[in-house]
Amino acid sequence: MAVSITIADAFSIFKTGIMAQYLVTGVAGFVGCFVAKALLARGDQVVGIDHVNDYYSVALKRDRLKLLDGLPGYSFYETDLADQPRMAELFQREPFDVVVNLAAQAGVRYSLENPQAYVESNLAGFVNVLEGCRQQQVKHLVYASSSSVYGANTKMPFSIHDNVDHPLSLYAATKKSNELLAHTYSHLFSLPTTGLRFFTVYGPWGRPDMALFKFTKAMVDGRPIDVYNHGKMQRDFTYIDDIVEGVVRVADHVPQPNVDWNGAAPDPGTSNAPYKIYNIGNNEPVELSRFIAAIEKALGVTAEQNLLPMQPGDVPATYADIDDLTRDVGFRPETTIEDGVARFVQWYRSYYAV
Repeated sequence: MAVSITIADAFSIFKTGIMAQYLVTGVAGFVGCFVAKALLARGDQVVGIDHVNDYYSVALKRDRLKLLDGLPGYSFYETDLADQPRMAELFQREPFDVVVNLAAQAGVRYSLENPQAYVESNLAGFVNVLEGCRQQQVKHLVYASSSSVYGANTKMPFSIHDNVDHPLSLYAATKKSNELLAHTYSHLFSLPTTGLRFFTVYGPWGRPDMALFKFTKAMVDGRPIDVYNHGKMQRDFTYIDDIVEGVVRVADHVPQPNVDWNGAAPDPGTSNAPYKIYNIGNNEPVELSRFIAAIEKALGVTAEQNLLPMQPGDVPATYADIDDLTRDVGFRPETTIEDGVARFVQWYRSYYAV
């Protein structure tokens, strides 16, 4: 059954100022929590769901959830995306206008240790989201992809119009699979879908398995930091507030078919279906030395560095081309690494009382 609402009708919902009902999956997560908070702040209704698994600190996830408790228009269900009956029941119960799927098993390195977790959450769980959107005629599905999909690509900056068929980790492969699955649903059922390739998100309330958190903790504790690829790494670090603004703006921008799309020379970032991909990055690759220097300055500590080789699944550099994002939704991230790191360190000192 095809979605009966037209793309024009869906787009008009966001232009007339009518507040929408959102489903935000992964609402206990770093990005999910603050996307939900931003939507609620402008008056939208938000249903949040999360499995609250123990991949990293459950206490941190619960504390993020407390930031949303009691906010007008918010409700929460603790459930697993991979639980098909419960997800189907949720979609039948709630009339969602827009779904923002930010739930996933994260982590490049962990995907080498526990691949099944990625299959269950990132593949089976995502299909359950797609099916719910199809059955309930959701007007727009926005979902988190990852810069990891660029894999073995070396052409910089990474463009959504470049082929991404050579992932270097199972995590990246599942994110690429999400994009393929979404396109299929856009094509078969006219479901508008937008995939967002996030580039190294950081900031207050961030994930403990990310470099900024690990480096800060080690430096505060007086321990050396592990610096991979002997420090010859570049990352397009993107501050959480910039990611959130990008997600919300994209959620308001329902994709339309690209009338110039040509199957003889297919554009990977668009389609003749209502399907779109965007990078959300700071559009600035930062050397690891500058990143570490920013942490040192914010903490007033000099890091002892343990230089190590590249880890399996890692890439030496990331750098986002965000021209499509800027053109379509009028947004370009601007937070510098020095400002963003300083804000994280301030939060870290307060949260952990150090």
